[in-house]
Amino acid sequence: MFDTAEFVADLRVALRETQPSLAVREVVERAISDPRGVERGLGAPSRADLAVLHAGADVTVLHAVWAPHMNFLPHDHNMTAVIGLYGGREDNTFWRRAEPGLEQAGGRVIDPGEVVVLGEKLIHSVANPDGRLTAAIHVYLGDYLHAARSEWDPETHEERQAGRGASR
Repeated sequence: MFDTAEFVADLRVALRETQPSLAVREVVERAISDPRGVERGLGAPSRADLAVLHAGADVTVLHAVWAPHMNFLPHDHNMTAVIGLYGGREDNTFWRRAEPGLEQAGGRVIDPGEVVVLGEKLIHSVANPDGRLTAAIHVYLGDYLHAARSEWDPETHEERQAGRGASR
């Protein structure tokens, strides 16, 4: 069964490795390899929710549940993120800065059991294309809750502040 304290302890060990993002990826892969165990530890997803499981200066862990057909604006994290899906599907569109705003630069579908590492400079938008909930564990290699971040208008691609620590 998924245990948040044990998971965070494993992440802290991974952060000391020479390639922390790859070591964190392995920790997340182990956790989501047992989706029923994650549900026993965190509860079965029943509605859209974004719960903070751990917040620290070195690592932030969120339990993310996206509603059916939910979409998120293009945004950045300004830190490496490791996302592991254990239910549903997530469609990511990758963007790069352009004049003016953004231009598409690829994408990636994430299915249950998959883990992706998103680089600290990546800009992406996210969609749940299905009529069911999408459930994932998100690990950010830093203090995600207080980091300055941006999001972009989906039509004009104008950048604006996002996140509690936004100061741009």
